[in-house]
Parts: sequence; structure tokens; C-alpha cells
Amino acid sequence: MSLARPGQDTPEPSQPSQPPFDSLIMAVGKNKRLSKGKKGIKKRVADPFTRKDWYDVKAPSMFENRNAGKTFTNRSAGMKNANDSLKGRIIELSLADLNKDEEQAFRKIKLRVDEVQGKNCLTNFHGMDFTSDKLRSLVRKWQTLIEAHIDIRTTDGYLLRLFTIAFTKRRPNQIKKTTYAKSSQIREIRQKMFEIINRETSTCDLKELVSKFVPEVIGREIEKACQGIYPLQNVYVRKAKILKSPKYDQNKLFELHGESAGDEAGKKVVGEFKEPTPLASV
Repeated sequence: MSLARPGQDTPEPSQPSQPPFDSLIMAVGKNKRLSKGKKGIKKRVADPFTRKDWYDVKAPSMFENRNAGKTFTNRSAGMKNANDSLKGRIIELSLADLNKDEEQAFRKIKLRVDEVQGKNCLTNFHGMDFTSDKLRSLVRKWQTLIEAHIDIRTTDGYLLRLFTIAFTKRRPNQIKKTTYAKSSQIREIRQKMFEIINRETSTCDLKELVSKFVPEVIGREIEKACQGIYPLQNVYVRKAKILKSPKYDQNKLFELHGESAGDEAGKKVVGEFKEPTPLASV
């Protein structure tokens, strides 16, 4: 503490400098507690489905049930077109629903949306697979599992990879518990699979090839041809995968759906109009 000498004036205590008025306004604006809303008030969340439209999925004519189901997408807004978001969409369905046959429920069919007409999505075949529970039910003890895959090309330009599966079974009057095939027999059976698949698919287009999956034509031919090598059972084409598709052709897609893509010219049905002659007497 400093003491003043006699005869000297005591200095006045210094006053704190006041901030300018503008800075006071800015300080109020930056106060987070003032701008914070009341607790308990929640934002109103809009239902996202109010901005979406539903479309019908049309399966190709190779299947019995053409109305495969429904799918949805956001409505067209600004530069975003709803058709662009639908084209190329992959839809997985059960063959039991497409062919109205519960025995085919273990096959899964993939359809690809290629064209949108109004509220209808025209699809094409994109792949086939087995359900996991069906595959697990086929694998058992005391037998040999034989698998093969091969790339084939259809007459209409599709490149597919087919996966086949087969299991050995007991010969008639066999006493031995196991049914294991030798490695040489497995190679021979696999070679037969390649030959039969190439023979059955070389003259088929995609529609004919898909129609052979359902009755398992290829599997029965393999089982019959391999009877002399080792008896087989549960022979299936378990998976079909499209590796490459030809250039998109709208006319072929419409033919696949049983429609005509050409501009149908109107034809003359009624003759030229003739004014009726008035009656001479009533």
C-alpha cells in the first residue's frame, strides 16, 4: 500500500474501462443460453413415405405370375428423375411366387428393372440361386460332393456362369456304408457335366435356358450320363450368374413381356361420313 507524502494530492482510484455499445450487442448474440430452446419440444418429423411412389414389378413371360410385386422410390423432383433410380434395380423373388408352385420355394430368382412404363417396371432375368437351407439339407455324411462351374454364351449374346452340384449314392444291393468316389471318377463326372451343359445351352437363348432350370432338364441328363461312372443323386444347376449382357434392346424386352414396341399406325374402321337424305313424307 503506497502512502502519499504531505502536501501531495491523493490520486483518484482508476475506473474500469467500459466496453463499447456494439460489443455489448455482440455479446448478447453469442450467448448460447439465450438462443437455446425450451426442453421437451421435439421437431416434427415428416413421414418419408409421403414423398414416395409405388410401382408394379412385371416379371417376364417365362414365368406364370406376371405381377411379381411392388417397389417404391422417391418422386421426381428437380433434376432427379424417379425412372433413373428404378432402372437397374435388382429384385429377388422366390420361384414359388413366380410360378405358383410351393415345391420350387428353394429357388431364388433375381430380376433386373430395364424399363419403366408409367407405373410398371419391366424386368429381365438377372440370376438364380438356391436358398441356404436347401443347400445344407443336401449335404450328408458318407457321400461325395461334386461341384463344377462353366461359362456359357446364349444365342442372344448373354454370358452366364452356371454352377452345378451332385452327390454320390449307393449302388443297388450295396452292403458298404460309404459311397465315396475316387478322384479319377470325380474328374470324369465333372467332364461329363461340362459336355452336357455345353450341349444343352449352345442352341438356347436366355428365355429357353431359364425354362430348363425349373424342370431340371440339365440335372437329369447329367445323372443319366454318369450312371456308368458312379450313381448320382440330387443333381442340380444350383446357381446361374450373368457375367455380361448384350446392348440394351427395347424391342426384345417388349417381346419378352409380350408387348409391341413399334408405333402402331391407326387403321380406317368406319367409312366416310355421309349426310342422310331428308324424308319426303312423315
